[in-house]
Amino acid sequence: MALTDTRLKNIKPGDKVFQESDGGGLFVEIMTGGAKVWRIRYRLAGKQEKMTLGEYPAYSLAEARQWREACTILVQRGLSPMALKRGDKIDDDTLPEVKALATAFLNKWCLQTVAKVKAKEAETKQADTVEAFVWRWFAEVAEPANSAPRNIKRILEKDVLPAIGTKQIFDVTVDDVLKITDAIKARGADQMALQTRNVLKRLFAYAIARQKMTFNPAAAVEAKFIATARSREVALSSDEVGRLLRAIYQSSMKRAHKLALHLLILCMVRKGELIAAKWEEIDFDKAEWSIPGDRMKMDRPHLVSLSRQAAAMFEELKALASGSEWVFPSRGDLHQPIAHSTLNVAVRALEVDVRDFVIHDFRRTASTHLHEAGFNSDWIEKALAHETKGIRGVYNRAQYADQRRDMLQWWADFVDSQIQDGRGKVIIGPFGKAYQSAA
Repeated sequence: MALTDTRLKNIKPGDKVFQESDGGGLFVEIMTGGAKVWRIRYRLAGKQEKMTLGEYPAYSLAEARQWREACTILVQRGLSPMALKRGDKIDDDTLPEVKALATAFLNKWCLQTVAKVKAKEAETKQADTVEAFVWRWFAEVAEPANSAPRNIKRILEKDVLPAIGTKQIFDVTVDDVLKITDAIKARGADQMALQTRNVLKRLFAYAIARQKMTFNPAAAVEAKFIATARSREVALSSDEVGRLLRAIYQSSMKRAHKLALHLLILCMVRKGELIAAKWEEIDFDKAEWSIPGDRMKMDRPHLVSLSRQAAAMFEELKALASGSEWVFPSRGDLHQPIAHSTLNVAVRALEVDVRDFVIHDFRRTASTHLHEAGFNSDWIEKALAHETKGIRGVYNRAQYADQRRDMLQWWADFVDSQIQDGRGKVIIGPFGKAYQSAA
């Protein structure tokens, strides 16, 4: 029975290799792995020869039949298709029409070979893109050797791959590295630009070791030209906290962004943990915010006790969220949270007489003032979601829950007291019912 495309498509592999014939010596061989290979048998001068044409569906049923017809004509004229495939010379006495057919037959084999070579080159080229090599390096080197591989993954996905992911790794230049770091610096994240350069430096060093490139473009960019590495020692004074919050509430930024910055100070969380918050994480009855582990730096869930002020701010934000699942939905798409750079941009636009700081310094500010007020260091470290070594660090997301709740309420009241100026309270808004009833 002659083969059909439907039948070819539906043939399933078996435990052993088997064949399905189309007649005239043409058959398809079904391999145990599922490959379907066209082959042909013919007899020449009493001797059987077998030749492979290629795989189905790369070679269609119609093309395979054309091969069979060509082979049949050549065999009838005493010419071996196998010999032609090897490139044997054609006798000059061969009939012109048969010689033309043999030449066409040979040319088609050449085209097939060229196509295979091109496919292999394309496969090799794809394997040497920055994106392909990045994930090889991440899996083999960065992830096993780093205590926080998710941070490196964020850098790669957010800033590196969108910029140079499709480039061949050996084509990356110093200019490519500078464009990446300059773009990060433009959003006010100089230290992140420096970290990104360091990640690229390690990536390209690995590429050199694997003989994929001979020059490290990231190493050519000195760290001092990106940012000055500094220990994060900035902690705002109580007076600076008050001046900063007054400037925030007197500014023209969106109300939700004002509340976000205030919550960063009160809740002692990282910016990424706050802007990706969803309403399903907020328990208004218990005044608690449960952050899942996949959003935490240490991959462990974290429980934040909400002060009266913080709970009231979340109440107001609920009304501002327009039904979105996100606490801080994007203005252009309620199904997405605000961009990671949104709050940085808002802070840079402030006119405030406060020394140079970044949003992450809010956590150090809270920690410094709480320590100075005499609160237990373990409570503070737990509120910051820091990992404590040894027996004291045994994980429990609700550890010191009551102490932390009291401590965070004291901190919220302390911050409130700093917002006062010589003329009384700056108008910051009533927030929500929870705060009004407690005031």
